[in-house]
Amino acid sequence: MNNLVLRSITGALFAFVVLGSILWGPYSQAIVFSIFMVLGLLEFYALFNTHSFVQVSKEIGVFIGIFIFCLLVGVSLEWLPIISILFIFPLFFTLILAELWRKKEHPLINISVLVFGIIYIVIPFFLTIDLNLRSTSYLPTVIGMYLLIWTNDTFAYLTGRLIGKRKLFERISPKKTWEGTIGGILFTLLLGYIIGAFINQGEELFWVISAMIIAPCAIYGDLLESLFKRSLDIKDSGHILPGHGGILDRFDAALFAIPFFYCWAMFYEYF
Repeated sequence: MNNLVLRSITGALFAFVVLGSILWGPYSQAIVFSIFMVLGLLEFYALFNTHSFVQVSKEIGVFIGIFIFCLLVGVSLEWLPIISILFIFPLFFTLILAELWRKKEHPLINISVLVFGIIYIVIPFFLTIDLNLRSTSYLPTVIGMYLLIWTNDTFAYLTGRLIGKRKLFERISPKKTWEGTIGGILFTLLLGYIIGAFINQGEELFWVISAMIIAPCAIYGDLLESLFKRSLDIKDSGHILPGHGGILDRFDAALFAIPFFYCWAMFYEYF
């Protein structure tokens, strides 16, 4: 019970910071999300601190990650010309070349981990900022996205606690159940309909399909993070959020769901 209360308080404060920064404006969101992004990168590379053969240079990964993030956000905010994106390609190759001087035994694995960390963390955080800049709805699109992700996560947990019996993926996450998964999906679909019918009126199709995309993606994102931690024999990615763990523990579902939702939102807007 004490852990549930702690999780609830931390979760409420976390939601207030995330949603508040988005509503405040693109600059406040860019600042808050850049902090989350840097903390997420540090957590990700720190997962391998005690690994037997993966020896990544987190300083290089974080530096290149911040540089790429600033380029992308600068272009979205129209601070930089769109041609600035071209610098991303030599930055990635600089990341690879740095391994020449490190003299480690498994350079290919080290490079793979460094590059994956940037793709897995930097890109989703940038996409949320770009999505908010494009939104013209009464309820900002990116807020609706987070509400759907959190609804799936919350009601999957609650439904699983109440009636969960059949294990979903016991090898990776033994506490997740089919009953909890279905409960999370149903409540996410319900919220999607409510957003489209009563908040952003006339957008039922967009938000119901969004819920259909987000719910399974959020589940896969959660399972993927669990797979990482289980393979590294780690319980939490960090300890910055009491009751939740680290930044990656709190954003695990979002990091996987954001790119899929972003593609759907751009496709819907285009047509």
